[in-house]
Amino acid sequence: MNQKIARRIRIKAHIRTRVKGTAERPRLTVFRSNCQIYAQIIDDVAGRTLASASSLGIKDKMTKTEQASKVGTLIAEAAKKAGIEAVVFDRNGYLYHGRVKQLADSAREAGLKF
Repeated sequence: MNQKIARRIRIKAHIRTRVKGTAERPRLTVFRSNCQIYAQIIDDVAGRTLASASSLGIKDKMTKTEQASKVGTLIAEAAKKAGIEAVVFDRNGYLYHGRVKQLADSAREAGLKF
């Protein structure tokens, strides 16, 4: 495993000791690959995924940050459909910058509180 991935996993483990999702306030987690970005809203107590969105279904030609913005809007809509208004944000060891920040900002703009 390369150093960059090992560092992210170590940071992720540290974050997860503090960030827990409950039924009232589930956890919004982000996974970022080289080509795609994924978001899930998870209830850690029940161990269930309540809502999810990804850039896989987006067919429009756009940059990765624009895709992240679109996924943020989609996850906020899916959360509202599931009756979720507030979440805790889990950046999953990634820096709060670029695509991760864009996803979070657009989810906030769409009405999700965290």
